[in-house]
Amino acid sequence: MTDGLILVVGSLNADLVVQTARFPQPGETLTGSELRVIPGGKGANQAVAAGRLGGNVAMVGALGADANGALLRDSVEASGVDTAHVASLDGVATGTAVITVDGAGENTIIVSPGANGKLGIAELDAAAELFERAAILCLSLEVELDVVLEAARRARAAGARVLLNLSPYGPVPDELLGLTNILLINEHEAADLLGLTPEQVLAEGGKHTRAALTERGIPRAVVTAGAAGSIVFDGATRDGADAVPVASPKVTAVDTTGCGDAFMGSLALRLAAGDHLAVAAGYAATVGSFAATRAGAQASYPTPEELAAFLATHG
Repeated sequence: MTDGLILVVGSLNADLVVQTARFPQPGETLTGSELRVIPGGKGANQAVAAGRLGGNVAMVGALGADANGALLRDSVEASGVDTAHVASLDGVATGTAVITVDGAGENTIIVSPGANGKLGIAELDAAAELFERAAILCLSLEVELDVVLEAARRARAAGARVLLNLSPYGPVPDELLGLTNILLINEHEAADLLGLTPEQVLAEGGKHTRAALTERGIPRAVVTAGAAGSIVFDGATRDGADAVPVASPKVTAVDTTGCGDAFMGSLALRLAAGDHLAVAAGYAATVGSFAATRAGAQASYPTPEELAAFLATHG
């Protein structure tokens, strides 16, 4: 059924990035750095993160037939990702993300979906053989929700595990959560989804979060909290009784753009290889921390050799 394939159904965006000392206030104009146009998009980032680390990765998505589309396809393919089912669509622009990075490496992002919003069921139909081969399906919410839901249905029907990142956060049907094997969310998304405060999410070792996840019928989840690390809730092996904290290596952040996607892609890589969830999350935390030390999204992701060198000094 599977050859360890990591299948990503998701977005590809051209990131328009400007760095500035601080974020502007409403109505304020600041001077920033020279504009950079770099490959991004949550789906593409996840695929590249797994591909650069040696994963067997394929992607289903949509690009515009424009220069940004060519930039994205080249970047994803250079990471070893199969893009045979990434469509190039006439008459629509490639998706775009406008990103501001401040002096502390934090970012704000506004996304214009473009071709990502045109990805439909027909593209899933065309990629049927990928669903049959997949070990794990990576999903996030930068493409239409009906596409995300149908992809999850097809993956589960084929015996693949579904890894869902609820980002950018929005309401999702209970059916999608029910089809999800492992949910990946940050502390703010967890608070919104579960009706908690951000402080409650991490308090008492995740006690409130475990109770709320159980109430929603979500047995397995990873809740990330940036430099504070993450908490793994793995009811499949721990009877839902407790949670496992996972630390992140301490680094000086240069740019946090795409670090969550680096975590997602590398988590999928290790899950497809058979790691337990907490072990995979520890590996993903290291990859995410590495990515924070470099500018950009895809360009910041490590190769196995780069990650080994990083671990030698941050392990």
